[in-house]
Amino acid sequence: MPALILPLIDAVARWPQRGALIGLDLGTKTIGVAVSDPDRRLATGVTTLQRKAFKADAVRLLDIATERAAVGFVLGLPINMDGSEGPRAQSTRAFARNFSQLTELAIALWDERLSTAAVERELIGMDMSRARRAKVIDEHAAIFILQGALDRLANNNL
Repeated sequence: MPALILPLIDAVARWPQRGALIGLDLGTKTIGVAVSDPDRRLATGVTTLQRKAFKADAVRLLDIATERAAVGFVLGLPINMDGSEGPRAQSTRAFARNFSQLTELAIALWDERLSTAAVERELIGMDMSRARRAKVIDEHAAIFILQGALDRLANNNL
């Protein structure tokens, strides 16, 4: 049975009370990956995957989920500032639809507006070089996305 793709608030009902979540920042060339602790309090970075073919990317993500005993996924949905969805959001939804055919773990979509910009500012504030930022920005964006979702869940006692 394919995974359900839901807003975060609805997805939490499909996940067990405990268990790690995998956060994803989908880029055109890379996928930033983060994971939460089983109590869903803290997101930490895992890696940045160089995108290849969808099937190969999906296998790597499912392997990470298995290694981390994950119970669900949180995908950053890049919504425009005016609330509309552009080509990147459509691409993320297409990825989620295809990915859902390969797993039964519920997939939550989480508004990631300004996540990359916020992470970029943070990394610049840490005086990180442009080259180093380029290597870690997607992983850090995945952390930012997942931590935002975890905070939302904690603040609503969901």
